Amino acid sequence: MKTKFELKDDISFLPAAEIRKEQDCLLAEHIRYCRENSPFYRKRFAGFDPDKVFDYDSLQELPTTSKSDLAEHNEEFFAVPEEQIADICFTSGTTGNPCRIVYSAGDLDRLGYNDAVGFKAAGMVPTDKVLLTCTIDRCFIAGLAYYQGVVKVGASAVRNGLNTIASHASILSMVHPEGIVGVPSFIAKLGQYLKDNGIDGSCVKRIVCIGEPIRTRDMKLTPLGQKLEEFWPGAVHSTYASSEIVTSFTECSARCGGHPPADLAIVEILDEKGNRVPDGVTGEVTVTPLQVSGMPLVRFRTGDISFIIPEKCSCGRNTLRLGPILGRKAQMLKVHGTTLFPGAFFNVLDGIDGVSEYYMEVSGSALSDEISMFVACKAGHTVESLNIREQLYNRTRIHVPVIGVSEEDARKRVFGVSRKPVRFFDLRKE
Repeated sequence: MKTKFELKDDISFLPAAEIRKEQDCLLAEHIRYCRENSPFYRKRFAGFDPDKVFDYDSLQELPTTSKSDLAEHNEEFFAVPEEQIADICFTSGTTGNPCRIVYSAGDLDRLGYNDAVGFKAAGMVPTDKVLLTCTIDRCFIAGLAYYQGVVKVGASAVRNGLNTIASHASILSMVHPEGIVGVPSFIAKLGQYLKDNGIDGSCVKRIVCIGEPIRTRDMKLTPLGQKLEEFWPGAVHSTYASSEIVTSFTECSARCGGHPPADLAIVEILDEKGNRVPDGVTGEVTVTPLQVSGMPLVRFRTGDISFIIPEKCSCGRNTLRLGPILGRKAQMLKVHGTTLFPGAFFNVLDGIDGVSEYYMEVSGSALSDEISMFVACKAGHTVESLNIREQLYNRTRIHVPVIGVSEEDARKRVFGVSRKPVRFFDLRKE
């Protein structure tokens, strides 16, 4: 199993047929490795011909792996002896109990390579200074990945982490970074702070947005993405990743969908029955991460809903492009016969200047969900004065209760349960 990864290894610009050939070779090796080293897959694949060589087309003959599999059989996924485990982290736990994810030394180098390929696609260069506004501690693998990716590009990392907006503004004034990596809702507040205090942030040319989508189904910027563009025109790039798949999808210079590194992932979009859907059709993002040794996965269903963009990208890469995450399968809402995702409400609130923080609680039964929005308003504004109920109805055609709360209480709720901002709280009965 490969242990060192370099930027020159990227095969994303090869002809599509050559990429598929390389991926099929890597996939065959990956399945063989899982059979031999993963207790979970040794049992899961016991009924399959041990001599069969799987490629992209035949991969769909194998069963998928769910998050519940990972939770119920966690240690059975470990594929290296304990002395070869270099790092242990946990999933964020935003949709369930956190699971352990283990990485070998080779996996950690792969992690840095993965993000370096994405950062380079977004325009990062060795002379850049990059402000990291996310934690690198608290068992958060993404923070480590971003740091290693910046270093592997050859750029300089400024690890200010989970700090105050004033602290990041001070760093901007002193260091003048060309790049920022962080949660877009936080970076938007940083941009507003710079504007309100007359601080020049024009040094920033590239922003990699993590944890929250900034594009809609038709690939236009959400209100949150539009805010960022107002502060930093042309700088905003979306990315998608998860601890389990150890792979990220980062937008290139075309800024129209995220590319995975071609040698690190096989991506499928599946319907409710587990069948592949055509490009452009929405379904569940399902990933087989390649060249992973510590905790390899096969056909891992992420629970996230998106689609593959069918057109070839103008950047010249021949890898697929993943559209924005439209929602999580577990967070799909059914209200009076209408099906939608929380993002439909969140996009409205992100576009209202007087809103400071917000979160959603969902209760009810399988027949119909009951939604309540909790909103904190900026000084001088109220839920009523901003016509929030009417604005939500105009966009979603659903009447929902909107409860005003203090910014302090909202922030405790949003930032108090996970390393990521959590705005959806599921109180529904099974």
